[in-house]
Amino acid sequence: MTQKLDNLQAALQSLLGDKIKTFKRERGEITITVAAAVYAEVARQLRDDPALQFEQMIDLCGMDYSSWQDSGAYEGPRFAVVVHLLSLQHNWRLRLRVYCPDDDLPMVSSINEIWNSANWFEREAFDLYGIIFEGHLDLRRILTDYGFIGHPFRKDFPTTGHVEMRYDPEQKRVIYQPVTIEPREITPRIVREDNYGGLH
Repeated sequence: MTQKLDNLQAALQSLLGDKIKTFKRERGEITITVAAAVYAEVARQLRDDPALQFEQMIDLCGMDYSSWQDSGAYEGPRFAVVVHLLSLQHNWRLRLRVYCPDDDLPMVSSINEIWNSANWFEREAFDLYGIIFEGHLDLRRILTDYGFIGHPFRKDFPTTGHVEMRYDPEQKRVIYQPVTIEPREITPRIVREDNYGGLH
């Protein structure tokens, strides 16, 4: 395992050089962080270079680091995109991270043309975090309703929401209404039977 990671580390540092902003190797995994300006270029190089050949994108997700900022231990951009890659040729795995430069309008390049499996993952990150993928040909919501306001995985999103939808049998259609959540106390179930579960 160590030799395999050594080979991957050497290949990455040799081919990407200064494009890698941070390099982290821990728990048998390698994570590289690149700038948003070179994100798509690095992704294409990771896929096409014969020394790397990361031909498969396994996962892409958004990240919100606002709680890290609140703790005072982290100073940096709020949003990031994390991509997990696999090289079948070399049996290597890699985590690629890119931070969105602007917290108010988080945006990075789309890598959908590099790995077409990124299509729905980028739509999901857009829907849940509000991250815009520049160049994506069909960037629209994938999990929430079309009229939904906000992005649910942002940690500043209200936990009670704004509106709920339900079917109204009188109007024979789906309607929207303000969310009604009544506060309630949750009391654990107390079993008072002497022989409960066959115990004596």
